[in-house]
Amino acid sequence: MSFNLADKPLAERAALEDEKSRLFDLWQSNLGKSKGEAARLFGERAKRKGKWSEWVRAELDGMSPPEFANMVRSEINRLMAAK
Repeated sequence: MSFNLADKPLAERAALEDEKSRLFDLWQSNLGKSKGEAARLFGERAKRKGKWSEWVRAELDGMSPPEFANMVRSEINRLMAAK
């Protein structure tokens, strides 16, 4: 299987580029919001203690679109690694 875009038909390459552009726009417009949301969730860690992980999972599952939830998840992971 080839992953070379040049081997893909023009329509498929265009669709991939459109998706890349959509994801970049979503990332760019939601970066600050995702960091704020991650800080809010991370701030609940001491208050919720042992139930925090379960609570965060439920919060992330309720976020939309899934790409935004992934941005928040990544930021939470970054905050946890820095702690």
